[in-house]
Amino acid sequence: MDRPSRTRATDTRISIPGAAAALACVVLALLAGACGTTPAPAAGSTAASAPLAGRLDPVSSPDWEADMARFAAEDEAHAPPSEPVVFAGSSSFRMWDSLRADFPGTPVLNRGFGGSQVRDLAWHADPVAIRYRPRVVLLYAGENDIDAGRTPAQVLADTRLLVARLRTALPDTRILWVSIKPSPARFAQRPLQREANARVEAWLRDQPGTGYVDVATPMLDASGQPRSELFIADRLHMNARGYAIWRDAIAPLLR
Repeated sequence: MDRPSRTRATDTRISIPGAAAALACVVLALLAGACGTTPAPAAGSTAASAPLAGRLDPVSSPDWEADMARFAAEDEAHAPPSEPVVFAGSSSFRMWDSLRADFPGTPVLNRGFGGSQVRDLAWHADPVAIRYRPRVVLLYAGENDIDAGRTPAQVLADTRLLVARLRTALPDTRILWVSIKPSPARFAQRPLQREANARVEAWLRDQPGTGYVDVATPMLDASGQPRSELFIADRLHMNARGYAIWRDAIAPLLR
């Protein structure tokens, strides 16, 4: 069973231009390594192609380009809010239809694209987050990575590159990582999900301006099973009661 429920956010709004510039060089070198002279493993490859130091695997699907075009069209039709709170991640964010109602008075922007993995957020960090100059970015990813056969170590490695890219471009922005949720449909993967959560949480403790949001623990019953009443018929995605748990965990960190 997951550890007792808690949310944690470290001190934020830290501006370190010199360090950010240095980090920019490092991140550019890391990302260049993924598309430069060293061939990157093909999308969908096995755990043997885990990202090495300075490596980021290709996007998991080229279909995300259509989502990026959709975001651009939405921005063209309706100007996004200034300094928003951006929710960037996979379908658990994309399907959060009550996002604005759940955070009244907060300029929220939903940039979830279903099926995405951590590396997809890293490659598409600009169109889903950086371009909006957000005051807070919430990330939800890792669940699809585990389902696709990637390891907790890969989830952490990709998360480190993702956070580094965001921090380089957005030195004063808070970055909150929402834990991988348990679900009846993927409960067999729960040990790997739990390990990925633990790895990311431990790493974030030493990263200024970041936070870990535990939504997993309150979604489990007393026996450690996912609470079935929180999910829609596919037993994977959440209903309003599930999103209420996420709202209650996130809202205090946005005040």
